[in-house]
Amino acid sequence: MKRLWKKELWRLVGLTALGGVLGWPFSAIGIGVAIALGLQLAYQLRQLSALHDWLANHPHEEPPAASGLWGELFDRLYRYQKGQRITQRRLRDTLSRIQESSEAMRDSVVMLDRHGDMEWWNSAAERMLGLKPAHDRGQHITNLLRDPSFVDYFQAREYREPLTMTSPIDEQMILQFQITLYGDDERLVMARDITRLHRLEQMRRDFVANVSHELRTPLTVLSGYLETYSGMTDQLPGRMSRGIEQMRGQTTRMQNLVNDLLLLSRLEIDQGGQDDAPLELASMMDNIRRDAEALSSGSQHFEVIIDEARRLVGSEKEIHSALSNLVFNAVRYAGEDRHITLRWASHADGACLEVADDGEGIDPHHIPRLTERFYRVDKGRSTATGGTGLGLAIVKHVLLRHQAWLEIDSHPGAGATFRCVFPRERLASAQSEIPAALTTSD
Repeated sequence: MKRLWKKELWRLVGLTALGGVLGWPFSAIGIGVAIALGLQLAYQLRQLSALHDWLANHPHEEPPAASGLWGELFDRLYRYQKGQRITQRRLRDTLSRIQESSEAMRDSVVMLDRHGDMEWWNSAAERMLGLKPAHDRGQHITNLLRDPSFVDYFQAREYREPLTMTSPIDEQMILQFQITLYGDDERLVMARDITRLHRLEQMRRDFVANVSHELRTPLTVLSGYLETYSGMTDQLPGRMSRGIEQMRGQTTRMQNLVNDLLLLSRLEIDQGGQDDAPLELASMMDNIRRDAEALSSGSQHFEVIIDEARRLVGSEKEIHSALSNLVFNAVRYAGEDRHITLRWASHADGACLEVADDGEGIDPHHIPRLTERFYRVDKGRSTATGGTGLGLAIVKHVLLRHQAWLEIDSHPGAGATFRCVFPRERLASAQSEIPAALTTSD
């Protein structure tokens, strides 16, 4: 390229010198140089006109014939255009394959630009969401999906969890929405039909709730008779007396299981929020501490610490149930002569209720499954301690109803900490009778 520039400059110098030489005999050197420069300018303008005509009218044809610097420029532009056409063709082919594969999907796919306007969608979106290409292209997504839950989900820009709601065109269809951010703040909206799964889940909930209700009455009758007979053990043979005590223990265990199942069913079905109010956590935690001391028969040490002044807003009954489940689990599994701490503390995301012990701890590979129903780290030991295997599942559902989540930190031999984290929206201003730092211990 430098060689061509040098050649062009020498050509200009030569043409100028030639014009001067031709004008010298006539004492018109300046006129000769001007004519030479004019000819050079005319040549450049002619090549520039050819370039404009090519780009404006014949961009897909070969470039005009030229030599020197202009020829190199035409060739480079032609190669660049050819490369761009190849790239565009590949992009069109790729986009076509993506659209074809999206068309084959049963899930709805809607592509949004950075403003939230709909650019493209597959045929499944037309069936599930009622989108019409002739009218809806370029419309904002919330102009068609106007459900407040979707609008809040879309505007929150927090898409870690999917959103479940009914279809805007069919109330019998249950859809699960998932939004993904990509590119220049563009979004991909996917909707899956989960109507069948939703109905199966509803059937499961109804079955568990109905069976639990049906079991409650016979268990109550059985427990009443066993309670009566247990007062007559001194009049019964020793073997029969031991049998009655064992039946009483198993009946009590079954009653606890039924009660936990009924509570779980209610937490899943009810919307919650009806009895939300600022809670007296100091008195609640102290009452749970006393119940835990009774359960442990004095074999463990307890401490209640409140170092967060703000109050938690929620259902007193549900929060009491979640916290007591965590504390009673610590009593059952931490071991004798252990220290268990209940703490209401600040957190980066708001505030948290913690239950910590210095017991045997839990192997990390169990932690992801601890909130599953009936999951037990040590099945034999859990049965011996009288646990139902539903305590942490209840905790999980209570926290979900309070927009909160459970964090578990534990390692074998290093104890365990169960942390219920509540967002700032669930906190109220401090109350004067609740000091900023209150410690109650045994």
